[in-house]
Amino acid sequence: MPQDSEPKSVEEKRAEAERKRKIQALEMQRERVLSERTSSPHRRSALELALADIERMLQELGWSLKM
Repeated sequence: MPQDSEPKSVEEKRAEAERKRKIQALEMQRERVLSERTSSPHRRSALELALADIERMLQELGWSLKM
């Protein structure tokens, strides 16, 4: 069993890099949704649902809101 002091395997490094890429892409989508302006209640509702879905996916990846 690996100890904390042992270096990460190539597979672990790749998995972590992929997770970071996914988080970055989702953060960009989140920012785009947050920047949308609309007077349409239907469009606003769709944006709110999209934002909730993006934030759910981010949480699954271990992301937390940075303020």
